[in-house]
Amino acid sequence: MCHPMRILLDYRPALQARTGVGEYLHQVARHLSRGRFGDSLTLFTSSWKDRPDPSLQRDCPGARVSDHRIPVRLLNLAWHNLEWPPIEWLGTGDQDVVCSPHPLLTPTRRAAQVVTIHDIDFLHHPERTRAEIRRDYPRLVGDHARRADQVIVSSHHTAAELIQTLGIAKERIRVCPPGAPTWQQPPRTGVPENGYLLFMGTLEPRKNVGLLLAAYGQLLARRPDMPRLVLA
Repeated sequence: MCHPMRILLDYRPALQARTGVGEYLHQVARHLSRGRFGDSLTLFTSSWKDRPDPSLQRDCPGARVSDHRIPVRLLNLAWHNLEWPPIEWLGTGDQDVVCSPHPLLTPTRRAAQVVTIHDIDFLHHPERTRAEIRRDYPRLVGDHARRADQVIVSSHHTAAELIQTLGIAKERIRVCPPGAPTWQQPPRTGVPENGYLLFMGTLEPRKNVGLLLAAYGQLLARRPDMPRLVLA
């Protein structure tokens, strides 16, 4: 029998205009807030100037928002280097699980800790990173991932990299591919019968769009009837 859990999610990456990680995080919050198993959800936010959008409570009606006027960089500096203060000291209340949306742990008094690692490009290509990602992630990710109670990754490729590069035990890693969005589909007026192949994301080196284009070119040479590739 499953007992209800008190779950805290660090929602800060979704505070501003949501990019990939922010949108992923928002959708996780939406689904966790349903409380299907009686779980409770707290969304932790902090920023000196950005406040949660009023729509957050509508999108996540079952969640409690714990918002604080603390600069993100200042809090991260303390968390990454001092592992202080524990998040419960910031008024979130006691928790059973604290989920970090990035590779580094969120300090907690006694809750289980979960980290999320989408890729380790910051290790392979530090020149592509800046600020705290360049300063903190490479030196801390291995230790934090090994101490986490669970490491969430979005692909089997990333799981294999964590095992080979950082020595993370396989049983501590859980592969959770992001689900498809629940956006309402417009009428398919003028859309080809076989649809499209869609890539949606920022055009940056770690997305490896060049390899996608090369692979699509080879596929198209063999099968001219393939759906058109759309980059959005």
